[in-house]
Amino acid sequence: MDDDASLSDDRLPPDEPAAPAIDAALVRRLIAQQFPRWAQLPVEAVRFDGHDNRTFHLGDSMTVRLPSAAGYAAQVEKEQQWLPVLAPLLPLPVPVPVAQGRPADGYPFNWSVMRWLDGDTAATGRIDDLTGFATDLARFLVSLQRADPTDGPRAGPHSAFRGASLKTYDAETRRAVDVLRDRIPAEKATEVWEAALDAEWHGPPVWFHGDVAVGNLLVQDGRLSGVLDFGCSGVGDPACDMTIAWTMLHGASRQAFRDVLAVDEGTWARGRGWTLWKALITLAEPGSVHAEWARRSLESVLDEFGHERGTP
Repeated sequence: MDDDASLSDDRLPPDEPAAPAIDAALVRRLIAQQFPRWAQLPVEAVRFDGHDNRTFHLGDSMTVRLPSAAGYAAQVEKEQQWLPVLAPLLPLPVPVPVAQGRPADGYPFNWSVMRWLDGDTAATGRIDDLTGFATDLARFLVSLQRADPTDGPRAGPHSAFRGASLKTYDAETRRAVDVLRDRIPAEKATEVWEAALDAEWHGPPVWFHGDVAVGNLLVQDGRLSGVLDFGCSGVGDPACDMTIAWTMLHGASRQAFRDVLAVDEGTWARGRGWTLWKALITLAEPGSVHAEWARRSLESVLDEFGHERGTP
């Protein structure tokens, strides 16, 4: 990741062991054993890696992605099955599976070889026109939502409950507010959260990405060029895909994003709720490397909410 924190749930369930050390040497052994035609290709760790998966360059045109723990292993089968279905329907490139690896050499999970997508992560300094970027991203999400959801994976543990009810994280959010009570406007944060909970989703299930964050968006020549990491994707409530509106966008770019998506007030409120949850639990984590991101995101959410309600 670059400047932004991913929405992916980077905490394992209690007592769940992490996978053995995942490094380039392991990847080379797995490739040599299972895909010997690629055994001579160089393997190098990517510069900005995520937490749910460890990712490595394989030659010039492929990546290898390995789940970091059992809680993320179900994402492999999902991406293998659905990315080839979704990719032709989307206006921007997404990683398409090339092969699926099996557990071996002490590594206990299935894993993926994907097509490499060129581009840099979407730091604001690399984007020529933030409003144009927001519009392109919204069009991508519109296309994703229009994909046929029949038989798609319903939101649940495989998506870290993205696309499901915010009530999943109600207790955790309220605990974070209590922990941070002396550092944040706790009453206002609670008001935002309760407004999100009240805006229950009753719409038809649609496809969602689940982790629309800077680290999963690519730019080339100043424009959005690709979308990565569908590990948290599924079929359900698309509100979780609104979070980029507060973590990266602002002013005209945020409004353009909302307009193109034609987001109703309830979905927007739930999107704010997803952003608030992640910001709060990140701030409540001692020594989090994403604390500055969380502070900015929380401020963005609270400022917009206050503006809408006419309160400071």
